[in-house]
Amino acid sequence: MSENTSRLHSLHEQGQSVWLDYIRRGIIENGELEEMIRKYDLRGVTSNPSIFEEAIGKSDDYDDAMETFAAEGTEAGEAFERIAVEDIQNACDIFRPVYDAAGGHDGMVSIEVSPLLADDTQRTLDEARKLWKLVDRPNVMVKIPGTDEGIGAIEEALSEGININITLLFSLRGYEAVMEAFLRAMERRAEAGQPLDHVASVASFFVSRVDSAVDAELEKIVAEGGANAEKAKSVMGRAAIANAKMAYARFLQVFSGERWERLKAKGAHVQRPLWASTSTKNPAYRDVIYVEELIGPDTVNTMPLATIQAFADHGEARRTVDLEMDRARGELATLQELGIDLDAVTERLQVEGVEKFAKSFHQMIKTVDEKLTRVAQET
Repeated sequence: MSENTSRLHSLHEQGQSVWLDYIRRGIIENGELEEMIRKYDLRGVTSNPSIFEEAIGKSDDYDDAMETFAAEGTEAGEAFERIAVEDIQNACDIFRPVYDAAGGHDGMVSIEVSPLLADDTQRTLDEARKLWKLVDRPNVMVKIPGTDEGIGAIEEALSEGININITLLFSLRGYEAVMEAFLRAMERRAEAGQPLDHVASVASFFVSRVDSAVDAELEKIVAEGGANAEKAKSVMGRAAIANAKMAYARFLQVFSGERWERLKAKGAHVQRPLWASTSTKNPAYRDVIYVEELIGPDTVNTMPLATIQAFADHGEARRTVDLEMDRARGELATLQELGIDLDAVTERLQVEGVEKFAKSFHQMIKTVDEKLTRVAQET
C-alpha cells in the first residue's frame, strides 16, 4: 500500500468512512469509480442537483441517452429522472461488495428528491418512495432536505424501511430534530415487529459554508477596528468546525443511554453524522482543514475528488472530532459576544441551500431540454 493510499485507509481505521461527493456516467462506465474505490478506500457516493447539472451540462457522457430520449419524444423531466436512476443503480452495483462486506453499514449511493418539493411534506415523501422503488437497490439512500417540512417525510420514510440521507443541515436545532425523527422511526418499526438492522441513515451536516457566512460578518467587525477587531480575528475560520464538534457531542449523547440501547439491542445502527461541504472555500485556510479537524468514530466525510486527492497527498489521519471541546465552546461564545447570531446564520444557510439546489435543478432541466431539442433537430 502506498503512503498516499494509506492516508485514506487510515481514516477508516479511525472510524470514518470516505464518500465521494460526485457522480458522472463516464467514471461509472470506464472503470474509474472502481479504481477510486480501491485507491482511496471509498465507501459511498453522494449526489445532488448541482452535481448532476455539471455532469450532464459539461460532458458528452449522456449524448447516446439523449438520442434515445429524443427519438422517443421523452420530456426533459422524465429524461433526467431516467438518467439519474440509471447512474445511481450502476453505482450501487459497483459499491455492492462494499455494502455486503460492511453488513449494510457502508457502500451507499445517494439520490436526492427534487429540491422544488422542500416545503411540501407529502410530495417529498411520495418522491422518496418513488425513487426508492425505481432504483430498487438495498444500498441506495434517498436524500431529503432537513427542513421543518422535511422532518415528517424523513420519519415516515425511515419507518417504512427506506434508507435516508438527511441533507442541508447547518444548525444544532435542525440536527436535534433529525436525530429525534430517526429514533421515533426506529421505535415505530420495533413496535410493529419490523426489522431494524437493514435501515441505514446519515445526517449531512454542512461545514465550510458556515465559515464563509460567519467570516463575512467577522470581516466587517475587523474593518471597523476598535476593541472587537482582534477578538474577531481570533475566531476567523473557526465557526464551522466548532459548530460541527458541538453536533458530534450531541450525537454521542443521543446515541447512548437507555432509549438508544433498546433500539440497538433490536439491531438498529446509529444514524451517523456526515460532514458535507468539506472542500475549503477560503484559499487562506488549509485545503484539508474540514477533513483533519473532524475525524472520529461513526462519522462519514463526503468529499469532492480534489479534496480526496489533497488528503491522500498530505492529510493527517488522527482522531480530532471530540478534541479541544472547550476551545470550540469558547469560540462559539466569542461569536455570541460579537453579536453574531449563529442560529440565524445557519437558518439562512439552509434556506439558501434549498434555493441553490432548486436553481441547479431548473438549470439542469433546461440543459436536458436544450440537448433533446438539438439532438431531435440533428436526426
